Amino acid sequence: MRFNQRRREFVTLLGSAAAVWPLAAYAQQIERMRRISVLLGLAETDAGTKRYVQEFRRSLQALGWIEGQNVEIVYRYAAGNPERARALARELVALQPDLLVGHTTPVAAALQQATRTIPIVFVSITDPVIGGFVASLARPGGNMTGFTNYEFAMGAKWLEILKEIAPSTARVSLMLNPETGAYYTEYLRSVEAVALSFAVQATLAPVHNAGEIERVIVALAREPGGGLIVLPSASITANIKLIIELVARHQLPAVYPFRGYAVEGGLVSYGIDVTELFRRATSYVDRILKGDKPADLPVQLPTKFELVVNLKTAKALGFTIPESFLLRADEVIE
Repeated sequence: MRFNQRRREFVTLLGSAAAVWPLAAYAQQIERMRRISVLLGLAETDAGTKRYVQEFRRSLQALGWIEGQNVEIVYRYAAGNPERARALARELVALQPDLLVGHTTPVAAALQQATRTIPIVFVSITDPVIGGFVASLARPGGNMTGFTNYEFAMGAKWLEILKEIAPSTARVSLMLNPETGAYYTEYLRSVEAVALSFAVQATLAPVHNAGEIERVIVALAREPGGGLIVLPSASITANIKLIIELVARHQLPAVYPFRGYAVEGGLVSYGIDVTELFRRATSYVDRILKGDKPADLPVQLPTKFELVVNLKTAKALGFTIPESFLLRADEVIE
């Protein structure tokens, strides 16, 4: 009797194991190694780029994606060069990754040109509807979605900041690279909407290279009352050290869109926290790798803005920053 009971227990155990083994094999099959290709808009040596990559890796790991275990990540760097971005986009698409991540508007455009099927999560780009990347913010509709850096009303805020730290400002140039898209006209409209109330004349200052950057700044400094607003652009970032150096040489007040510019020596910056965007972007990477489609994931707008003042630069330029302004700043660099 005991023998028959034990035999039944053994058969039951064997049957259970047989049922479990196919499930285990299936689980192992779906946990295959995933591949992500990341194309960043700036140089690999850029301080911001290093922070973005570090945060991207850390946040993915927090979501369970461990490099070398269940995900492989390939990084490439466009260094602010749209032509290089297009070449690297083709290279990364040829690797047939499960997902692409693109940083900056020119990079997103290059990836879109290279593929309309592989899912793409963009990070820190300007208006994706105007750029033709998505059908709408709520329903992207294609293979792209992500996180924008644009808030065109910031144009008016930049002008307000400029007048507060340099009240004598009467002429403002908005520096941009026109090849990065037509979005800059929206920033100009935002500035022009309040320019009269601030007694300021605003104009666009398109630049393509270091020589044109120098000519714009020299021309702006020829007469008193000049001020500079630097618009967000990967190609501008590639030349940011030159811009900061020229602005300091000619003692011009300038407002920048990213914290990194103030850290480099810019007078004041007001804009989004791009590192935070990379953290948020990993949530979409996670969802897409688990089966969600970019077409169904709404484009996310920036939620965190930061005001940074470089007091050391202010003193070197001879600007006295009001105490009330310093108290409002998220960070003061001394």
